[in-house]
Amino acid sequence: MVPTLPAVPEEVPAAFAARFNSGDRAAVLDLYAPDAVFVPRSGPAARGRAEIERANEEFLSLGLPITVRPRSVSVAGDVALLVVDWEIPAAGIAATATDVARRGADGRWRYVVDSPFGGS
Repeated sequence: MVPTLPAVPEEVPAAFAARFNSGDRAAVLDLYAPDAVFVPRSGPAARGRAEIERANEEFLSLGLPITVRPRSVSVAGDVALLVVDWEIPAAGIAATATDVARRGADGRWRYVVDSPFGGS
């Protein structure tokens, strides 16, 4: 069962990890706002659901669990800045993400900027 979308910005990283670890790609993509941007380590930013899915595929295709440790969450109204340490230990991948989430009209929080290597 896919958990509901986060009700508070502090829940966004854990919601991402749960969905990522479930292997449910559609559930992962549901955490992104329609106008979201995914910032890869190099190359142009991914925009829109199809591009964001391709950008996440590198990690999702590993089939390995991710762990997340939020470092800070700063909220200004309906926008939140998330700084999150994450790793896929079995693949030897670790970084610090700098992400932006926004509360939607439904009261749920979604990524508008996902920059997994933003703090690295």
